[in-house]
Amino acid sequence: MPAITLPDGSVRRFDGPVTGTEIAAAIGPGLARAALAMEVDDQPRDLSHAVAEDARVRFITRKDPEALGMIRHDAAHVLAEAVQELYPGTQVTIGPAIENGFYYDFARNEPFTPEDFPAIEAKMREIVARNAPFVREVWPRGEAIRFFQERGERYKAELIQDLPASEPISVYRQGEWLDLCRGPHMRGTGDVGNAFKLMKVAGAYWRGDHRNAMLTRIYGTAWRDQKELDAHLLMLEEAEKRDHRRIGKEMDLFHLQEEATGSVFWHPKGWRLYRRLEDFMRRRLDLADYQEVRTPQLVDRKLWIESGHWEKFRESMFIATVEDESEKDRVLALKPMNCPCHVQIFNRGLRSYRELPLRMAEFGACHRYEPSGALHGIMRVRSFTQDDAHIFCTEAQIASETVRFVDLLTAVYRDLGFESFRVKFSDRPEKRAGTDAVWDQAEGALRDACMSAGVEYELNPGEGAFYGPKLEFVLRDAIGRDWQCGTLQVDFVLPERLGAEYVAEDGARRRPVMLHRAILGSFERFIGILIEQHAGRFPLWLAPTQVVVATIVGDADGYAMEVVAALRAAGVWAEADLRNEKINRKVVDHIEQRVPVLAVIGRREAEERTLVLRRLPGREQMTLPLDEAIKTLAEEALPPDRKVAVG
Repeated sequence: MPAITLPDGSVRRFDGPVTGTEIAAAIGPGLARAALAMEVDDQPRDLSHAVAEDARVRFITRKDPEALGMIRHDAAHVLAEAVQELYPGTQVTIGPAIENGFYYDFARNEPFTPEDFPAIEAKMREIVARNAPFVREVWPRGEAIRFFQERGERYKAELIQDLPASEPISVYRQGEWLDLCRGPHMRGTGDVGNAFKLMKVAGAYWRGDHRNAMLTRIYGTAWRDQKELDAHLLMLEEAEKRDHRRIGKEMDLFHLQEEATGSVFWHPKGWRLYRRLEDFMRRRLDLADYQEVRTPQLVDRKLWIESGHWEKFRESMFIATVEDESEKDRVLALKPMNCPCHVQIFNRGLRSYRELPLRMAEFGACHRYEPSGALHGIMRVRSFTQDDAHIFCTEAQIASETVRFVDLLTAVYRDLGFESFRVKFSDRPEKRAGTDAVWDQAEGALRDACMSAGVEYELNPGEGAFYGPKLEFVLRDAIGRDWQCGTLQVDFVLPERLGAEYVAEDGARRRPVMLHRAILGSFERFIGILIEQHAGRFPLWLAPTQVVVATIVGDADGYAMEVVAALRAAGVWAEADLRNEKINRKVVDHIEQRVPVLAVIGRREAEERTLVLRRLPGREQMTLPLDEAIKTLAEEALPPDRKVAVG
């Protein structure tokens, strides 16, 4: 007699094994209609799953967050069935749910194109309308392999062959069509609904290996209802307008090219933006008592082996072999991160507990090999600079340093236009360094630190660094997208592996704890986020060109250059537009360039030594005496941290 405990604490007893469908019906007809799937002791299950022993059961309905993932998973199955009905001979491979949607990879002689989407979507709606139930079957491994081989589905047969021997081979039917799948699924194809849309096609190597066959990946998005789908499509439309690659080109900030794949060519305007952000961060770190350092780009693999990065990150490292006879066979790596180098600085000389916490910061240039298909403008590159820092401290100082860091991060994000963030707690990954006892110690310390800092977090299981658990700070931008930027990691492992130690108060030698932390993450990626957050229309203090002084008549050119010089002397980056163009043309051009302020000068302004200030893209303008205009703009152009200091 299984006893089923429901979320409200009530218990229902049944005479024998009972399915989720039967439990829901026993509770009431409303739940029986609404339930799509269930959780049994926190594990997702189909409603057809039979519960034979006492268990906690929670039903998943369309309004629950988990429903979106199931809708998208089932939509991928519907897509695959539609494709095989329309294009016989196409092989299906894998098709998971992903953030905001799903995809499926297909093997076909002729790749799919977006022109195929209308027919596929129509067939998908037909399959949804059939509402064929999802039925789970468990097959013998050999029978499953033979079945898919005989159907010409060699990719599915290969997947089954590579599954662990202990894993059951589960197949889900939806009418006459079936697919290899662990599940769970909703009740039937009708639960997918019609709030889906196919989005794009891309090439994808089988199992992500470039030595394997190229497949065609079809991406789609799926939502609970049409309202959610429309909102998502509107967000994508807005995101396209804000695309940092397009805006970067229009504003002449940077470019990328094949001769330096994954590396950014910063143009003068883009580099001014970069330097403003870097200077802002440097001032913040100076006030927070960080000591800035600089470490080498090329480091012998010996250090990376000792730290454990060689084993974990070797495939992402750029390698250089020294050919000098005196250093024969010496292998160097461009550093993919800064932490082992910072330990080397810590290790120079005998450290005392009086020096702790020691906050060591570096705007460190790093290089990591990213597959070309993963590169995305300046958001995902191979050469980047981290606002990296490592805090060497005692275990007792972890909580207070976490509080300091969260306060600093919050202030920086607020000054950059992000009012809130959420936090993920990433615990031990499957492949890691250090004993379970060390990980228990590190995770416990980080949880206690979160409590001290008043940080509420959601668990992100198995996503910690290989040397320690971490907090991930996730920003939400102006159009609702999330960006993981900041991080704080508690590390007991690297100090041990690299021999870091200090003299404690009792004279004993102790290992410091190492807190890895970043606020922006990488400058390149964060600048891309800022471009899209502001749609290129930065606040005055960040804008690459803060003021353009535009003349109406040639007689005002001399005064315009005097104004530019005075503005630059006051700390405002100004440029002159002396072109022989009508002022309306100049206004349009500088709106497109996303210049915040246009100072207009005609013959009258030159004579009276005034400026007509126009805030772009608006139409309102005001006339001020030159000295007052310069003072006003100089004060407005101060970075947020300097305004506080001045105030």
